[in-house]
Amino acid sequence: MQRVTITLDDDLMEELDRMIAEQGYQNRSEAIRDFTRAGMQQAAEKTGKAGNCVAALVYVYDHAARDLSRRLVENYHGHHDLSMATLHVHLDDDNCMEVTALRGTGAEVQHFADHIIAERGVRHGRLVMIPTETGKKTKFARKRSGHMHKAS
Repeated sequence: MQRVTITLDDDLMEELDRMIAEQGYQNRSEAIRDFTRAGMQQAAEKTGKAGNCVAALVYVYDHAARDLSRRLVENYHGHHDLSMATLHVHLDDDNCMEVTALRGTGAEVQHFADHIIAERGVRHGRLVMIPTETGKKTKFARKRSGHMHKAS
């Protein structure tokens, strides 16, 4: 770990300290590390250089919209290698919410989410991506077919 000294103007420091307190950080260093990671991930996404990630795609849609359920299923089948699990919740007579756990490259996940959110009948949608570290062994290893299998 390296120690770094930075200079911030008073207004920015006040805003930073306020955010640190609101979000419950124990110290400035941990907050700045998290903010830096988030900024670096955002920059990587903008430049198309985001690596592997896990993500949560959350969207609300009109379950009665013409052919929407069929179109959503077709999208998921076309990208079965990205989707790990989906939670479906009935909100009221007209609206359903789905939360899908995704895994893949940032570009693949973003592309898939954009298509789901853009479907006619999807009212609101949001994607949250979290980068995964490369080179670490995971519980599952991806085979060439794209399906998930336990690592041996």
